[in-house]
Amino acid sequence: MKVLITGSKGQLGTELIEILGEGRSELGSVPGEYLGADVVGIDMEELDVSDASAVDAFAALHRDASFDLIVNCAAMTNVDACETDYDAALKGNAAVPLNIARLAEAHGAKLVHISTDYVFDGSADRPYTEDDIPAPATAYGRSKLIGEENVRSDCSRAFIVRTSWLYGKAGNNFVKTIRRIASENERITVVYDQVGNPTNANDLAHHILKIGAGEDYGLYHVTGNGICSWHEFAEEIVRLSGLDCEVAPVTTAEFPRPAPRPAYSAMDHVRLRATVGDEMRPWQEALETFIAGLS
Repeated sequence: MKVLITGSKGQLGTELIEILGEGRSELGSVPGEYLGADVVGIDMEELDVSDASAVDAFAALHRDASFDLIVNCAAMTNVDACETDYDAALKGNAAVPLNIARLAEAHGAKLVHISTDYVFDGSADRPYTEDDIPAPATAYGRSKLIGEENVRSDCSRAFIVRTSWLYGKAGNNFVKTIRRIASENERITVVYDQVGNPTNANDLAHHILKIGAGEDYGLYHVTGNGICSWHEFAEEIVRLSGLDCEVAPVTTAEFPRPAPRPAYSAMDHVRLRATVGDEMRPWQEALETFIAGLS
């Protein structure tokens, strides 16, 4: 099997490459078809996947040894930057998946494309399912939804995986930021009126590979199990890190940002449970393992 990972140096891409190399994640062994896989990882310095002509040239270069699975982790994920530069958001979150979808179709490959909870406006009072109609309230969410539509229209063997509140070993994320600022201060403030699902990148990568091994194409929600606020998430990070710091709750209104944040973005894993099975850990358990690995 030949696997291509785009955005290979990000949080999720890093986990996927590591898991494929080891043949297992923290949750267990990967599906057998991945053992001994030829894994190609590309990031922006190797290939600008927003450039259609560059992606076409890459496809031609690899045509004699076609990819079996492509996982697109490449995206513009800075929510506030997307709000102030929508053209860049469209380039990173709509053009990129279109180019990758066409690459997958040219190779007859399966495609797993990563999307986001921001396709919803956050006005729900129960976890969003895959059947709920998206209504993005931000430029980031709108650009990601267009990316989903591009994947559906241009790749016949596509899986779209929406996730949220992602953290992993590579790069920066909420967990690392809270640990840093809590180690430098006696008191920090975190919003309590935004609710969602923290997601460990190792758990997500494991499930992406399970999904990609099958043929149940379509839309999936894959997040850590359990719901919390950013404040509760931060409190648990501080507690598990053994830091002596007060985590004080504040409202979203007290912490204005260029892009509005969804008040409620928890997601239900209906499709996951109905197909490959939901092994996503409770968010507290996955976080504890992650922080223990950092210490």
